[in-house]
Order: sequence, then C-alpha cells, then structure tokens
Amino acid sequence: MSTTENAPLVKPALNRKDFVSNQEPRWCPGCGDYAILAQVQKVMPEFGIPREKFVFVSGIGCSSRFPYYMNTYGFHTIHGRAPTIATGIRLSRPDLTVWVATGDGDALAIGGNHLIHALRRNIGLKIILFNNRIYGLTKGQPSPTSELGKKTKSTPSGLADHPFSTLSLVIGAEGTFIARSIDTELAHMQQMLKRVGEHQGTALLEVYQNCPVFNDDAFIHITDKSTKADRILYLEHGKPLLFGKNKDKGIRITKSFSPEVVEVGEGEGKVPLSEIAVHDETVENPAYAFMLSRMEWPEYPVPLGVLRKVSRPTYEDLVHAQKEKMVATRGKGDISKLLRSGETWVIESEN
Repeated sequence: MSTTENAPLVKPALNRKDFVSNQEPRWCPGCGDYAILAQVQKVMPEFGIPREKFVFVSGIGCSSRFPYYMNTYGFHTIHGRAPTIATGIRLSRPDLTVWVATGDGDALAIGGNHLIHALRRNIGLKIILFNNRIYGLTKGQPSPTSELGKKTKSTPSGLADHPFSTLSLVIGAEGTFIARSIDTELAHMQQMLKRVGEHQGTALLEVYQNCPVFNDDAFIHITDKSTKADRILYLEHGKPLLFGKNKDKGIRITKSFSPEVVEVGEGEGKVPLSEIAVHDETVENPAYAFMLSRMEWPEYPVPLGVLRKVSRPTYEDLVHAQKEKMVATRGKGDISKLLRSGETWVIESEN
C-alpha cells in the first residue's frame, strides 16, 4: 500500500456556500435579515469548525426562520424560549458551538426572563438579537424597543410604553460580551460576528435592522450616507471616542460620569485630544459600558462596536467541574438506587 493511501483524509476548507442550506429565504424584499444571514454565512468558515459542530436555535418571529437557511444543525423552538433550549444543548454537548437567533419581541418580551438568566449564568451561547423595533411576523404591533408615541395598528393614538434599551438591559443582567452593529455596515457586522464567536461565555450582538414593510427607515438617522459620520460612534478598543467626518468631535466624561460631546482641537471652545475618553472594552465595572449604552441620537452619536468584553468562568465549566468532583468523591451514580433512597414508602392494596 502506498504512503498516499495511508495518509489521513484532510477535509477541504469550508467556504460560505457550505453554510447555505437548500431552503429559499422567505423574508420581505429589502428586509435587513438577508444582510445578517449573508454575513453569518461568510463568517462561519473562519472559525475552522466542522458544520456538524454548529447548532442554530431560534424562537418565534421573522428572525427565527434563521436555522432553516443555515446548513448546520438547528432548532426552531417556541416563543421566547430559544435561550432555554440552547442552554440545554450547551450543557449536554459542550463540544458544540451554539448560536441563538432572536428578535426584539421574541427576546425582550415573552423571552425576557430566559434571556437575562442565560446572560447572568455566562453560558457559552452566541446570541444575535435582531432589533427592528417592531413585531414584523404578526404585522406591525409595537415591540419592547418601539419608541414612545409610536403609532401602529394596535396603538393608533401612539405607544404609551417606555422602550427598553436593549444593551442597558443586557449589561444589567451581567453580560460578559456586549456589542452592536447595523445591517447596512456589512464589514463591521462581520467583524462583530467574529468577535462573538471567539468569546468564552454568553456573547450578545444587537443588530439594528430595517423592516421595510412595518417600520421602514427606523434607523435612517444613522444609515443616511450624508449624515451618518456625525451620528455614529465606532468603538475601537484602546482608541479615543472620536466621530464626525473629520474625527473632530469627541466624547469627554464629566466629573459626574456623564458623556459630553465636544469639539476637538486647539482654540476657543475646543478641547485637546488628551481630554477625550479612550475606549476600554475590558473594564470590569459595568458602569462605563452602561454609560455607552444610554447614548442615543440626537443628544449623542450612537455607539457601534464592542461595549464590553470581560472574562468570567462559564456556567458549563462550573457545572461539569461539580459533576467531576462528585463522581471522584462518591463514585458514579446509580439512578435506581437514587430513586429508592431517602424518604420513600410503598403503597399496598388492602386486597
């Protein structure tokens, strides 16, 4: 037998087409979901992980059709419960890379409780939260991120509910990796998706995306090419918080720990570059990331990028360490003995 025949089989490198399923995406023309799907399919090969080691889990909503269009394993589950099913998969099969596709309604309304506990546990899930600020699948009702006063079919006089700030909620739930991108910034989204996939623990990426049918131009204030440079703050670790076409505007943090927009440069009314805050995504105290999450147009530019990235033991590592310790000290369990131990009794028939 030749050495060629003895050589181990080497699988060819994967590319985007390997992650495209045979199902035709069924979203409305112009929907931002198409852009997100394309970028996910482009990024997946870069992890060097076989397709059978990926699992995509979703709940209910337009975004939750996602698993059908990925040529990987996947589960289309029930409304709001994607993090729960994904947690079970990750605990039982820590060798799998588990992604969650969810929307602002699915994740923050009926699924809010499940989302916050996945975040606080820091289990190894990669969550993409599609935020179009509307319920699209059920034809245009307001979601938990819809703006105050929003007029929809079910709120003809305007929405009376105050909206969630998604990333503020995620930070409050002790998220260890928190980022934001937008469906029109394709290269930026790819970069954020790669960062999400590399994080150990729960990683959440909020993607602002357009719903052309029920909430068109919801983010036009930061997607319009003629003005977006003055309205988006791209976060880069270790670099000052600068924005504007000429990078002549910046964020200075006041003594009361509030962000302040200033003109950068020399001269009256301007501040030197040395006074501009330098972005540090690794700050353990969540107060800094929370401050960034509260920045909204028109008072501030909208931050895009990684707000927070900190290290903490993952839930699955802690659980499996407990299991190994118990087996080492008490031996392998016996389910039959367990069921018959402790306070048990037998009910006998008088007959």
